[in-house]
Amino acid sequence: MIVRLWHGRVDASKADEYAAFMKERAAPDYSSVDGLQKLYFLRRIDGETAHFLLITLWDSMESVKKFAGEHPEKAKYYPEDDSFLLEKEETSALYELFFEK
Repeated sequence: MIVRLWHGRVDASKADEYAAFMKERAAPDYSSVDGLQKLYFLRRIDGETAHFLLITLWDSMESVKKFAGEHPEKAKYYPEDDSFLLEKEETSALYELFFEK
């Protein structure tokens, strides 16, 4: 199994709006790809900044590529992200899950 992590920062005043956007736009997009096993959207408010962490679990690297493209470590963005994100991180982290209990 492959775990893909993406991090983004949003002004805290837009945190609820961005969370709704992620549920309405991103979740269906991720879920439409065969091979997605789990999807977690996490949020942490730190002062004036909201940190979002997306954790996705995939059955294989090929499934990640179906979602993210030929370079699966490259972060994927939606046009709407421009009105929310304070910056666009270039990459997502990929990990091989080797143990689960």
